[in-house]
Amino acid sequence: MNTQKLDLLREALPYIQKFKGKTFVVKFSGKVTEDKENLASLAEELALLHQVGIKICVVHGGGKQLSEMAGKLGVAQTIIEGRRVTDDETLDLAKMIFAGKINTEILAALRRRGTAAVGLSGIDGNIVHAAKRPPKEILNRLTGLSETIDFGNVGDVLQINAHLLTLLLDSDYLPVVSSLGADDEGQIFNINADTIASEIAVQLKAEKLILLSDVNGIYLDAKNPETKVSRLSIAEAEDLITNGAAHGGMIPKLQNIVALLNRGVKSAHVISGTARNALLSEVFTNSGTGTMIGF
Repeated sequence: MNTQKLDLLREALPYIQKFKGKTFVVKFSGKVTEDKENLASLAEELALLHQVGIKICVVHGGGKQLSEMAGKLGVAQTIIEGRRVTDDETLDLAKMIFAGKINTEILAALRRRGTAAVGLSGIDGNIVHAAKRPPKEILNRLTGLSETIDFGNVGDVLQINAHLLTLLLDSDYLPVVSSLGADDEGQIFNINADTIASEIAVQLKAEKLILLSDVNGIYLDAKNPETKVSRLSIAEAEDLITNGAAHGGMIPKLQNIVALLNRGVKSAHVISGTARNALLSEVFTNSGTGTMIGF
């Protein structure tokens, strides 16, 4: 082993000691799980984190695969302002893709690395208690008029019951949760995976929420890679919102993260889900790879 690799181990040691026994919630997007080699690489990184005593809970969506399957089967999709209208046919596909195909493929990748993972949806153990999203007024940018949109079988999280997740984590299992939830009547809903991951992180009193994204951090200017922000305090993140430096989709992302940190999660990270070793580098090195917001 060369000196550089040994130096990396030395750099990682204090972080391993600091985070042993702590909980990380890691959110996968559909894009992250689509490529088998990328998923295998991520599973290896998660297995390493798990092996050194960090409790890991994975939450995943799968919007990209859902859209692709809908296209193959001829199920028309309506997406308004980035939000999917989930009719009954689309919900059936979401159940198959999220709780079936993607969840099982993540489990298999972790199994290959010797990690005891357990596949769940938000319906298992009543983890995600949800309610149907009420119709919303949405501005049609083409016509300039507001329209009332019913998003169908889309749910909003009312409450997270973390009892089952805690039992699994305390028994050294790695839960993998797909982004479905249900109400008391058993009505199933498609729910935003970022929202589920955030709410689970709060309930588990997580040390970190790590969002694996198709970008490797938060940028002041989305078109300029040199404007990536490496680290922000809560106050600095709030300043970016109030002074106008943050714009577009960055504003709600920062607002959601700040709200999360104010509810007890120690830090949130936005990193690339497709760059090899991005997760390990973010957790175990001083410089990291993405954007860290928090303490």
